[in-house]
Amino acid sequence: MPFENGKSLKVLMVAPTPFFADRGTHIRILEEARALARLGHEVKIATYHIGSDIPESENPGIEVRRIRRLLFWYRKLEAGADWQKLVLDILLIRKTYTLSREFKPDIIHAHIHEGVAITWVSLLLLRLCGQKPKFVADFHGSLTREMVSHAYLRSAWLHKTFRMLEAWIDDMGDAAVASSWANAEEISAIRKKSAVSTVIDGARALPLLSSDERRRLRERYGIAQDAIVAVYTGAFLPNKGVEELVGAIVPACSSVSSLHFVLAGFPKDQLDPLLSKYGVTDQVTVISPLPYFTIGDVLGMSDISVDPKHDDTGQASGKMLQYMGAGLPVACFDTPNNRNYLGDSGVYAVENTAESLAVAIVSLAMKRESWDDIGHKNRIGSENFTWDKTGKTLEKIYIEIL
Repeated sequence: MPFENGKSLKVLMVAPTPFFADRGTHIRILEEARALARLGHEVKIATYHIGSDIPESENPGIEVRRIRRLLFWYRKLEAGADWQKLVLDILLIRKTYTLSREFKPDIIHAHIHEGVAITWVSLLLLRLCGQKPKFVADFHGSLTREMVSHAYLRSAWLHKTFRMLEAWIDDMGDAAVASSWANAEEISAIRKKSAVSTVIDGARALPLLSSDERRRLRERYGIAQDAIVAVYTGAFLPNKGVEELVGAIVPACSSVSSLHFVLAGFPKDQLDPLLSKYGVTDQVTVISPLPYFTIGDVLGMSDISVDPKHDDTGQASGKMLQYMGAGLPVACFDTPNNRNYLGDSGVYAVENTAESLAVAIVSLAMKRESWDDIGHKNRIGSENFTWDKTGKTLEKIYIEIL
């Protein structure tokens, strides 16, 4: 085994996505790669032709290799299905094969169901050439439920077909990891080869801002200094619970007039119709896009945070860990994943409705004297979920299958 002989492992990550974009899937891919690189392993990422480069100051030596820019007009950064991705995935199969021939990885680490299927095909070709790298499947949630949450698979036969495809992909890989406890349990019941390891996202311990820094940031964004700022960071998509969040703003602000919401993320064109629909433009500051590496400023000027995601897709919540790492109290829905993160320090909505979420937000907003205590508990709790721990868990799995 290369690592036990004192050599670093060669890890090729397959990322069928426009890496890097400022959203959860990409953050998991990046931070896993960075954690492995800090442990001394050599990491390359095969991905689409579009996406931002990793800033040099944030890159410990990861090499990103992109497919050919044949679909030069394709610019979609947000999540969701697109028939053109079939062409991109075929190109990514080719890139995975050629890069594997050149790099000779010990491990191919495939992200999301698409990446797992791409790697499976690539391995068929590689084995014809005598290469047999080990294969780790990294599931970020349920493929079928996520597509349903994006309003796809409306016909029964198509839903059934994709559910069968998902179950087939769930059984791939010499080892498998999942980003949430719920998803790991579900996939473990399907897999015949081995169980699934739960590998939770990590939290970045963000520096606490001084009162002067908070004041300057609020001035920059035109937010009153005496406002109670409730922040949401993430995608403005239906499966993230954004409509419930926007629907909660009017009742919440009616109860606490000093409440002001900061919604930071993208795509903005998905959010604007909701703000108009609920008539909450004056109660909201939109920051779009939100660069991942500057998220500390937005969280640092906020008082409380909101995570409106349901458990529908089996995904974990990276934003929850960001809130915890920033020392913020959190209002959210009462789900097993959220309970595992927050324990008794969370303020939970009783039902999965905008009205119930508003009650939780108001309850938290009125606990001003408890914010520091709750935030401190969350910050301490975030130390149980670090990217370095994630990296060491992955390293252990790699060595076991080697």
